[in-house]
Amino acid sequence: MTTATPTREEPRVQAAPAPAGQLRRVTRWWPAAALAALLAAPYSSLPLPGLLDGPIGSAGSLQLLALCLVFGALATGYDLLLGRTGLLSFGHALYFAAGSYATDVIMIEAGLPFGAAAVLGLLFGIALAALLGSVSLRVSGIAFSMVTLAFAQAGSILVERDPGGVTGGEEGRAVPADRLPASLVGIEHTVNLYWIALAYLVVTVAVVHWAVRSPTGRVWEGIKENERRVEVLGLRPYGFKLTAFVLAGALAAVGGIVHLLLTGGATPQTTTSDFTLSLLVMVVLGGSGSRWGPLIGGVLYTWADHRLGDLAGSGSVAGLPSVLRVPLSQPLFLLGTLFVVVVYLLPGGVARLPQRLRAAARKRS
Repeated sequence: MTTATPTREEPRVQAAPAPAGQLRRVTRWWPAAALAALLAAPYSSLPLPGLLDGPIGSAGSLQLLALCLVFGALATGYDLLLGRTGLLSFGHALYFAAGSYATDVIMIEAGLPFGAAAVLGLLFGIALAALLGSVSLRVSGIAFSMVTLAFAQAGSILVERDPGGVTGGEEGRAVPADRLPASLVGIEHTVNLYWIALAYLVVTVAVVHWAVRSPTGRVWEGIKENERRVEVLGLRPYGFKLTAFVLAGALAAVGGIVHLLLTGGATPQTTTSDFTLSLLVMVVLGGSGSRWGPLIGGVLYTWADHRLGDLAGSGSVAGLPSVLRVPLSQPLFLLGTLFVVVVYLLPGGVARLPQRLRAAARKRS
């Protein structure tokens, strides 16, 4: 009996890890495959009906993909606060708008070329994040969230009031084509804007990954888990939290500059607290605190926001009975319903899906 027992159990022990191990090997390399697909996108004429309006390499498809990449990177930077340090900021949109508006105003009012204006716009975004962060981080918890919300609301009101005619008010402010490099103007140069958006995504992911794995990133993790314990160890959480705040603000300011190029101007919608709430939804949708979750959430949210808007205004929805037509004609209703379904079916975000699949594979084995 003693020798027969291992013989019966041996096939089961060897077979159990196989499906989970294969799935782990597949999911391990998906970021490299995704990057290769993004690099090849401008050269592809493959149509994706239902996902994109035209071929992947067409100007309209590249424009949408570029916006998805920008907001995926923006959500990744925002997760430095929410998912890595445990800081719930309702004013992160302010630094995105700061980079956009500052670059726009400097180009038009000071007459500087785009490169110099972008550098000054970035420096303005960093300085603003350092100044407001040093004040906001004097409090913690819900008080911190309310202070950041107050700063964001003040910035939004300032933009809408259009002081001195520099912000354009509710209409925003377009960038004159002659102020931008010729290689970034016109539909035929959409591919160049796509490369800039992809570069912004790669740089943001690299910076966030480096920061999280650094000694400072480990302190951020400790602050999120138990800030008092970090103080007992002789460290000052305030300085580390301010570092995360300024770094996230700097990445957001760069995103605002890239968004300025993609949309051809600065828009007041990027200054509102609703914009920050959209970032919060992106992070939760993808998976807060994970390496790829915020990026995936930002891409999915932006794509769904555009595509569901097209669906809501389509003729197929217009022909439905009023009981269905009225809710389905509202893009926010469709987007909110999709978000609730995903959060309910995938607690922890889309990034947790591979773990769930591996657990299911082990259970079946």
